[in-house]
Amino acid sequence: IIFEMKYIQASIFRHFENLTAVESMRHGGVSKPPFSSLNLGNFTEDVAADIQENRRLLFTELGFEMSDFACAKQVHGDQILHVTEGGTYEGYDALMTNTKGILLGITIADCTPIIIYDAHNQAIAAIHAGWRGTVSEIVAKTLHAMNHTFGTQAVDCFAYIGTCIDLEHFEVGTEVAEQFEEHCKQWNTATEKYHIDLKQANKDQLLRFGLPENQIEVSMFSTVKNVEHYFSYRTENGVTGRFMVLVGLK
Repeated sequence: IIFEMKYIQASIFRHFENLTAVESMRHGGVSKPPFSSLNLGNFTEDVAADIQENRRLLFTELGFEMSDFACAKQVHGDQILHVTEGGTYEGYDALMTNTKGILLGITIADCTPIIIYDAHNQAIAAIHAGWRGTVSEIVAKTLHAMNHTFGTQAVDCFAYIGTCIDLEHFEVGTEVAEQFEEHCKQWNTATEKYHIDLKQANKDQLLRFGLPENQIEVSMFSTVKNVEHYFSYRTENGVTGRFMVLVGLK
């Protein structure tokens, strides 16, 4: 079903007609290998004009202009920005807004993307959580920032945890593993390495804030296992494109 699609829509948001919330894939763009084909990541070695054309193609299909797009130059930190207009903002890993007509985007190639929608206050957030961001609880911090800024309450929130590296393939050293709770890691006796479940670790933060479990959707895909559909930094040895999670209030 998903072959050659530009994006998939998170089903948790499908009944909200005023919301655009999608996860892009690697199909339907103009980039040449190894960035083939819908590379949306500016900070890659791809041809700049091709990246811009890929963004234009996707945003147009979603009903947004290039000037509506707000993204971050991500730094694997825990800083959150309240944006009110399009642009590229350096040093942030989460963006939030309640301004209609802005499309928030986070670029991904193995880290965990998270979309949050506060249906009562009409506020949204897009979050980039690698292992560092996950450990520093960027998801929890974003929810608290939304609460402070927009009055967001857990019961009104719907969330999507997007496609990222899976437990089986996310091998880490002890110094990283010890920063995660026991139920989010597995010891591999053959390799003598730990494996981390980033999706679960980020879901825990949503649940702890109080989101009902039935208001959280977790992607069934993996950037590694499904590298034909998603970009994977690890699998492709750092020479690859970026996909995005995108969320906007129409």
